Amino acid sequence: MTITQLKYVLAVDTYRHFAEAAESCFVTQPTLSMQINKLEKELDVLIFDRSKHPVEPTDIGKQIIKQARVTIQEAQRIEEMVKGSKGVIAGEFRLGIIPTVSTNLLPRFLKVVMEKYPEIELKIEELQTEQIIEKLDRGQIDAGILATPLDKQDIIEKPLYYEPFMAYVPQGHRLEGEEFVLHSELNLNDMLLLKNGHCFRDSVINLCSSAFPEGSSQHKSLEFQSGNFETLIRLANSGFGMTLLPYLMAVDLSEEERQYIKPIEHPQPTREISIIYSKVQLKLSIIELLAEQIKSQLPPKLLKPQDQNVVNPTID
Repeated sequence: MTITQLKYVLAVDTYRHFAEAAESCFVTQPTLSMQINKLEKELDVLIFDRSKHPVEPTDIGKQIIKQARVTIQEAQRIEEMVKGSKGVIAGEFRLGIIPTVSTNLLPRFLKVVMEKYPEIELKIEELQTEQIIEKLDRGQIDAGILATPLDKQDIIEKPLYYEPFMAYVPQGHRLEGEEFVLHSELNLNDMLLLKNGHCFRDSVINLCSSAFPEGSSQHKSLEFQSGNFETLIRLANSGFGMTLLPYLMAVDLSEEERQYIKPIEHPQPTREISIIYSKVQLKLSIIELLAEQIKSQLPPKLLKPQDQNVVNPTID
C-alpha cells in the first residue's frame, strides 16, 4: 500500500470516473486503474463498484476512503512540519470563496499576497457555501471565505471583518427622499434579489420577512433573480425597485451610483465574513498570512463589530 495509491482512490471518489480521476492526477487511466486494482488485490476487497455509472465506493470502500484521507493528511503534516521548521511559506493553496464576497474582496488583497509571497501557488474558485463545506470535508480545498457563523463541528471559523448591508435606492423610488432606511421600510414587494443559492439573498429575505405576514395577498409584478449585483443595480436604475448591497460593493460603485446608497437604521444588518478551515488543516501559516493581508487592506471600521445585527447565513 502506498500514498500514491491512496491518492488515486481519493481522486476516483471525487470524480466518480476513472478517466477524469487519472487526468486530475496527471497519469494515464491504465496506470491509475492498475494501481487501484493492485491495492484491491492486496486488501482482498473491492473499493469501487465499477458496474455502476458513475462508479460508487462499496461499503468497505467508503471506510477505506475515509481512512485514506486521514492517512494522506498525516503524511502532508510531516511535509508542513519540515517547511515550518525552515520558515518556508510555499506550495499550493486551494481557496474557495462565495461570489458575493469575491468580486470586491479579491482585488483588495490578491496582488499584495502574490507579490510578497511568490512561492505560494494560489488556486481560487468561486463556490456556494454548501460547496465550500463539502469540498473542505473532502479535502479538495484548504480553506474558504464566506459568511458565518456556520456552527459546523469540524470547521474552525476565523472572522475577518463585519460588513454592513447598504440600501441602494434609485431615483424615483418611494424611499428616495429618506436619509436612511428603517427596517420596517424594507419590503420584499419591491426588492430585487440574488438567485437561490446565495446566502446574501437569504439574509435579505429574513430582513424583509415582516412585510409578508402569513396569508398576505401581496405579490410582485416582476420577479427577477440574478446571480450578480451589477444586474440588480441596472434593474433598480430602470425603475424596477431597490436592492441591498454589501458595504464593499457599495463603496466600489461609481460616483454617480454612490449617491443612491443609503445606510440602514441601527442596529445595522451586517454579515460576518470569515476564513474557515478544517480542524485537521495543515497549512495554518498560509491561512494566517491570508487573514493578516486581507485585514490590512480593509477599512478599520469593518474589523470589529459595532452597533450591528449580525445576520446568520441560512445553511441547509
